Formats: sequence, structure tokens, C-alpha cells
Amino acid sequence: MEKQDTTISNYNHGISLVERKNLIVTGVKKIDSFDEEEFLMETVMGYLVVKGEDLQLIKLDTLQGNVSIKGLIKSFGYVDDSVKKEKENGIFNRLFK
Repeated sequence: MEKQDTTISNYNHGISLVERKNLIVTGVKKIDSFDEEEFLMETVMGYLVVKGEDLQLIKLDTLQGNVSIKGLIKSFGYVDDSVKKEKENGIFNRLFK
């Protein structure tokens, strides 16, 4: 008998932005990093970067894969793995200067 993977991998992915102040993202696997100006999260459709001002994590539902963010949203877009790795290296380089 084979072991079955118990993690949910079939999230629906969507983005809802209301008046550039409230962002709801579905289909989030994990949040890699976040601060007041930027969120980096892995979704079922790839890595998503959200940039803005005074960003705050309002709700995180790990079972459903939903994330709610409030603040002034300036941009959001998808990146590939190589950009994500460069971003992580940049964060560590700034910490250990």
C-alpha cells in the first residue's frame, strides 16, 4: 500500500484588489518574506511579489491558502525562481554587512 500525500495542492489561485488598499490572494502555498514595503509569496501559479507602502498582513489562512494584505498597493507581479533566489541573497547580504 502506497502512502498518499496529505497536503492540498489543488488551490484555486486568484487576486482581488479593492481601491489599491485591500488585496486578497488565494492559492498561496507559503509566504517567504514580508515587511512594510514588500511581500514575497509562493502561489500555485508561481512566486508573487507585492510592493507598496505600510503593508500589513491582515489574515493568513494556511488551510485554504488565503492571504489578506492592507496598505497602499503600488504593484504586484510574478517572478521566476532565479529572481527569488537573487532577492533572498540580497536580504542576507544586507543583514551580514
